[in-house]
Amino acid sequence: MEYIKEKIVHYWSKRVENFSNLRIQELEGEKHLLWLSELKRYLPDRTGLKILDIGTGTGFLAFLLAAEGHHLTGIDLTEDMIQEAKRLSRVLELPAQFYVMDGENPDFPDGSFDAVITRNLTWSLPHLAQAYAQWRKLLKPQGVLINFDADYCREQPPENLPKDHAHKDLSFSMLQEYESIKDIIRPTQKPRPLWDRELLEKAGYQNISVDTGVWKRIYGQADQFYNPTPIFTITATA
Repeated sequence: MEYIKEKIVHYWSKRVENFSNLRIQELEGEKHLLWLSELKRYLPDRTGLKILDIGTGTGFLAFLLAAEGHHLTGIDLTEDMIQEAKRLSRVLELPAQFYVMDGENPDFPDGSFDAVITRNLTWSLPHLAQAYAQWRKLLKPQGVLINFDADYCREQPPENLPKDHAHKDLSFSMLQEYESIKDIIRPTQKPRPLWDRELLEKAGYQNISVDTGVWKRIYGQADQFYNPTPIFTITATA
C-alpha cells in the first residue's frame, strides 16, 4: 500500500468511534433529510437502483438510500470503518453490502451500477484522474456519478474555524495528523472543482455539472455537523 494511503487508514482507524457517533446523530436528525434531498436531485426516479458508495465510512449515504429501496454496496479502505458499517447495518436493519477496497481501484465488473456516489473522499485520493476513469467503467450506460466534496487541501487552518464544527472534538495530535495528510495531497491537486471538471471531461463523462450552492443548503447554521469548508456537488453521466 502507498505511504499516503497507509497514513489515511491509520488516521481514520483512530476516528471510527467519534465518526460513527456523528453519523448516527446525522441519520437520526433532520440533516439526513437534506442529504437525501440532494441525492434525489440527481438519481433516476425509480427504486431498486444498484448504487456503489465509495469511501462509505460507516455507511451514512448507503443507509439513506437503502431505506429508499435501493441496492447499496459500500467500500472503504479502512477496515475498522467497514466493520462498523456492517454492525450498523444489522442494528438499523438496513441491508447493504460492505467491503474493504481501494476506492481508486474498485474490483467490480464493468457496467455494474446505476450510480456511483461519494462524499468527502476525492480530496484525499492521490490519483484522482485514475479514480474517475475507473468509476466511469463501473457505471451502466447513462449511469450517474454524484460526488460531494470540497477543496479541503486549501481550507482554513484549525485556529480560524468557528467554535462549533465537525472537528471540534478532535485532539491536537489528530488535527496535526489530518493536516499532514493534506500537506502530502495538496501538491498533487489543482484548485477544485474546476480541476474535477477537466478530469471528468478527459475520462469521457457527459453532462458534467458543478453545484456550489449545496454548502448553504446543507450547512445553513453552525452545529456539530458544520463543515466550514464550502462543499460542492459534481455530477456526470457515463
